[in-house]
Amino acid sequence: MTTETTTTSTGSRTAAPSGTFAIGGDLPVVRLGYGTMQLPGEGVWGPPKDHDGAVRVLRRSVELGVTFFDTADSYGPVVAEQLLKDALHPYADDVVIATKAGLTRQGPGVWTPVGVPAYLRQQAELSLRNLGVETIDLFQLHRIDPSVPLEDQVGELKKLQDEGKIRHIGLSEVSVEQTKAAQQVATIATVQNLYNLAKRDAEPLLDYAEEQGIGFIPWFPLATGALSKSDGPLAAAAAEHGATPSQLALAWLLRRSPVMLPIPGTKSVEHLESNVAAAGIELTDEEFATLSAAA
Repeated sequence: MTTETTTTSTGSRTAAPSGTFAIGGDLPVVRLGYGTMQLPGEGVWGPPKDHDGAVRVLRRSVELGVTFFDTADSYGPVVAEQLLKDALHPYADDVVIATKAGLTRQGPGVWTPVGVPAYLRQQAELSLRNLGVETIDLFQLHRIDPSVPLEDQVGELKKLQDEGKIRHIGLSEVSVEQTKAAQQVATIATVQNLYNLAKRDAEPLLDYAEEQGIGFIPWFPLATGALSKSDGPLAAAAAEHGATPSQLALAWLLRRSPVMLPIPGTKSVEHLESNVAAAGIELTDEEFATLSAAA
């Protein structure tokens, strides 16, 4: 395993060695991004305990070369979007913000799908205001509402795209079949599913995304479970190379596919810097194969 050492002026490693991916073919992002789900309060509900600390993490992300930020109207709700605006607005030219709509919140830890077209339109309009932008870079259907035809949900996003209110359309927690159905209605630029080294149920979707040139955003990217136990293969490899299990898990994701866009989130600047340093870790063929087989 080798380590690239692109650094900031303070000596911290940056996200740049993770490479870039063009969302929708025309919107380049640094592949190692940042997810905002951990910034609101307990249960992804209410404001953060430390507003200024959340702002520091977001600003430090940009300093470390992160350009891709994933959020949702339901994080808080609204809290995470407003934190991005507080921290980063006016946005640097290379900063890309992806948000989502389609899950409603009735309390901490409660998530209810609503895909009524009028609701999705309302939430897109609110996200434009909360983020302080004229066009949302990437707008994702957070969940498919089983009570509303898929073509109506994606069709409304297509209308918003045609109106210039969103640039690219993404889906979250979908199957290959659902993605193909959505592609009959609109161009799908990204998909976002639960995926990590220890849980790879979405592997068929990842393969399809790579074939189609669709960005794949793995949420919960650092769940390594037993692999990172003291006697596990991930911990052993990490110790051998002076890295953490989490860093190797991110390095594995980046190596797994060129369309992979990991979005690890954290409330800590220290943890953020550790995550970003994973961008410079290159697994050998043998290490990648060993970790893949162990999982």
